Amino acid sequence: LDYLTKPIELDELLLILQKVIERSQLIRENRELKARLQERYAFANIVYESPKMEEVMGLIYRVAPSQATVLIIGESGTGKELIANAIHYASARATKPLVKVSCAAIPETLLESELFGHEKGAFKGATQRRIGRFEEAHEGTLFLDEIGELSPSIQVKLLRILQEKEFQRLCSNMTLKADVRVLADTNRHLEEAMGKGQFREDLYYRLNVISIQLPPLRERKEDIPLLVDYFLKKYAKENQKSVTDISKEARHLLLRYPYPGNVRELENLIERAVVLCRGEVITTEDLPFHLREGKPEEPKGIHQKEKG
Repeated sequence: LDYLTKPIELDELLLILQKVIERSQLIRENRELKARLQERYAFANIVYESPKMEEVMGLIYRVAPSQATVLIIGESGTGKELIANAIHYASARATKPLVKVSCAAIPETLLESELFGHEKGAFKGATQRRIGRFEEAHEGTLFLDEIGELSPSIQVKLLRILQEKEFQRLCSNMTLKADVRVLADTNRHLEEAMGKGQFREDLYYRLNVISIQLPPLRERKEDIPLLVDYFLKKYAKENQKSVTDISKEARHLLLRYPYPGNVRELENLIERAVVLCRGEVITTEDLPFHLREGKPEEPKGIHQKEKG
């Protein structure tokens, strides 16, 4: 890390030793963090029992060690990001960055800079050079959430980097290389978007080297009891509650509900029930009214007004 010249100054020696200790602590903490992340997103933490998910997981086991681009398809709330995490941490790139970009959450005017970076003065407010997400993910994995929301102009540039493995920052003539594995997900029917001219066919086939179709929760009812118990333990611990079980009647309601919001909706329901539960067992009274009626929750706000 450093060197000393003779005669040794004690203060200088102590300063260098302090740097060595701090560096050692950072390295150890970094290793521990990566180990916890790998453990958290391990395949063993994906809860399932149904034949449909068994088939999906078999495909994921085979795909993860490869370098192939993967397109994860499924309704909102089915766990697409969880699958992307598992693929990355089971790959040879597990010790390298996993960088995530929400294509739907970032305005089109900023998304190009977000992905590829920009030079100082590239646009109003660009006061310094900015490294893009592809550079951040070098030798690692880039996860593009809701890929179907990309504009045509961004689709062209993404296609180039997938084909050529190179790109340029905004307002730069320098060509940069990108050793990045791309994982993408969507809840849209990209084939329909292609038919309408909203999504490039060549980009679709570049992304769709391997496709993983996640079934909605209503098609994997066998997994609901396992998921319920998993979320119960998780949120009881997080909220320091002594909730240990769910009544038979409450379980029946949870099993018959259609879950338009999929696993995410089930997780929210269990968290709510744990927080509201007065004793050690969740009952039907701890579940929301729409669940007891067996109907999906009515949308609120602007959609409700439009309906009226």
